Amino acid sequence: MQGQRRQAPAMNGISLRDFGAKDARWLAEQHGLLYARDEGFDASFQVLVSEIIADFLTSHDAGSERGWIAERAGKRLGSIFCVRLDENTAKLRLFLLLPEARGLGLGRLLLGTCMEFARARGYRAMKLWTHESHKAACALYARAGWRCVSSKPVRSFGVDLVEQSWEIAL
Repeated sequence: MQGQRRQAPAMNGISLRDFGAKDARWLAEQHGLLYARDEGFDASFQVLVSEIIADFLTSHDAGSERGWIAERAGKRLGSIFCVRLDENTAKLRLFLLLPEARGLGLGRLLLGTCMEFARARGYRAMKLWTHESHKAACALYARAGWRCVSSKPVRSFGVDLVEQSWEIAL
């Protein structure tokens, strides 16, 4: 249901709604801007995000996959996506919070909403890919019961990183 809103009562006027095509450019640009500023990522990261978004828009299964945009007073504050990896496993993608939305509990709300959706759709596990430098996100995942199952140094997006894979049984 495109454009559906779900009010987050404890979030001071913040609501979650379905991701739509009108959000694509904003989401790719925000990933590019924030990751360049905070992590030193080059333009290849925004290209990857744009490809992920384009794939979601053209081929996602609305019955088993969903993206959300968090907003307050019409201003977008963040996003999270649940996509199918296989019949039993979902993948968390495109989790983003603008700096002004951090520390409000919105990350917990988005993560919980995404995991609740995956459970309701019958997924038995979820996975995600991130970088060790995303300390706040990794701490949030750990508090929610996720566990880091692999970690390796890589050179990606023009910088040296430690890539991590996380998973959780639902």
